[in-house]
Amino acid sequence: MLYDDDDLQSSAPRRLHRSPWVIAGTALVACLAGWLVWHTTNGPGDEAAAKVVPQPSRSSAEATHAPSASPGRTAGSTPKAPKPTHSGSGSGSGSGSGSDDDKPAGSGPLAGKVVVIDPGHNPNNYQHSAEINRRVNIGNGTTECDTTGTSTNGGYAEAKFTLDVSHRLRALLEEQGARVTFTQDGDRAFGPCVTERADIGNKAHADAAVSVHADGSAVGNRGFHVILPALVQSGTAHTKGIVAPSRDLGTRIAGNFVRDTGSAPSNYIGGGTGLDTRGDLGGLNLSTVPKVFIECGNMRDPKDATLLTNGSWRQKAAQGIADGISSFLHAE
Repeated sequence: MLYDDDDLQSSAPRRLHRSPWVIAGTALVACLAGWLVWHTTNGPGDEAAAKVVPQPSRSSAEATHAPSASPGRTAGSTPKAPKPTHSGSGSGSGSGSGSDDDKPAGSGPLAGKVVVIDPGHNPNNYQHSAEINRRVNIGNGTTECDTTGTSTNGGYAEAKFTLDVSHRLRALLEEQGARVTFTQDGDRAFGPCVTERADIGNKAHADAAVSVHADGSAVGNRGFHVILPALVQSGTAHTKGIVAPSRDLGTRIAGNFVRDTGSAPSNYIGGGTGLDTRGDLGGLNLSTVPKVFIECGNMRDPKDATLLTNGSWRQKAAQGIADGISSFLHAE
């Protein structure tokens, strides 16, 4: 993603009563397994740090400026409720409000689990600049309702990338029996706003929620990173209950993403861990369910762009995210 400096502001424990040492140990094993694969084939030695180093280099993943192909960009545990259904795996309606063609999930190891997938941005956002530029409250400040996203130098839009990966991810999770809800499926005029994206996951009582993105940083900045929610208790934002489970979710996704894609953790954010903690994103600040963002790579770097525009690699990216989610849900 691209970021504008103007917008820079700045655990209920998992539902199962597990020791923090057990959570940390399990997550570390998952992350190390993936890291060893990458290290063996591409690794830079021992540059990866043992813990997350939050990076203050950029502002909101939900508020950015115009890419070359599009005119702008943005972007605790609750009682369980009956699980909502989702729409089919095709490209039709799959937004959080549901539709008449919703169908129950099948059987499988994730049967009974609800996953909310949040494809970043919206292919139609560029036609609604006034609406997406509207400021919304994210608890500890305000940000744009949404943004258009970035693109590769060749014009492949982030909003197109996020929907493609999200469709692949949905199919993989549904094969395991999970019920999957989208925040948007290119079926809305614009948005939804970041506040509504969070609310869709909350209302679904999701067991896990993942927002799919790609970055728009400088050439030479490569690799993926997973964004974790910081501890924010301000206004309508109260992340204390989701910080620990979200870190577990994000660590598992990072480890599996390395293993399944062969991609390295970001060389420009996260201190080599592939993890970054932030308190300026409404999609995380306002979530009451475990949630993370993943920046799958840097669309403005030619080498990363070659991967992001390749369908086979996008399938691997979806697999890495799905394996991380599955690992997290199995550990509950």
